[in-house]
Amino acid sequence: MAVRQIVKIDEDKCNGCGDCVPACAEGAIQIIDGKAKLVADNLCDGLGNCLGDCPMDAISIIERDAEEFDETAVELNLKKATKPKGSAHAAAPAALHRPAVSHGGGCPGSRVMFLGSQAPAEKPSQSAEAPSRLRQWPVQLHLVPPTAPYFQGANVLLAADCVPFAMGDFHNKLLAGRSLAIACPKLDSGQDVYLDKLVSMIDEARIDTLAVAVMEVPCCTGLVRLAQAALERSERKVPLKLVKVSLRGEVIEERWI
Repeated sequence: MAVRQIVKIDEDKCNGCGDCVPACAEGAIQIIDGKAKLVADNLCDGLGNCLGDCPMDAISIIERDAEEFDETAVELNLKKATKPKGSAHAAAPAALHRPAVSHGGGCPGSRVMFLGSQAPAEKPSQSAEAPSRLRQWPVQLHLVPPTAPYFQGANVLLAADCVPFAMGDFHNKLLAGRSLAIACPKLDSGQDVYLDKLVSMIDEARIDTLAVAVMEVPCCTGLVRLAQAALERSERKVPLKLVKVSLRGEVIEERWI
């Protein structure tokens, strides 16, 4: 047992809609007796991907004594969930009025889809190639020194790993004039280190602004919460911008938060 972040569900607010169930990639939430419940502490990674899917604002992230997150237990839980049920009564109430959806292991962001063919662009001449806007190396958040010269007083972009691949003009639209750190809130381990590094960037490197670029999938919201947590813990306060990118690479939301 250790004090860590974990999901809390307010059953008084919960209406049993079940929207949070497919949003949880680990299958940690089930509808039981008409209410969403966290079935086991060790199935919850504490990222809160389910937060944005609750229309009743019944889900929050708290810190309390809880079992450590167990990936082996998650795998067994997901395998169990895919087995045929012996009775129709085993289905969650929400599933009775919602179509079945395959989520590629539980996460909507992992769902396989084809975005459609695009007309081939004319190959630009070598002289017309866009220059890189990258101003430093390395870029992965585990590897960057948080007080490196390129972070001192800088405008910083914290980007989810998928964003540069989705955006055709990532360098010009988001990276120009910013120092970069990339991370994945779903797959990366050691996110307590990420939090410490962001706090150090704010307080010691004294960065000027922080922009967080994420994809529109639920798992990316963890990166926004990480930045917000860093601001709450830091002594200095800097402007925080959210940039949300669609699966087709379009900026669909951009605002200061």
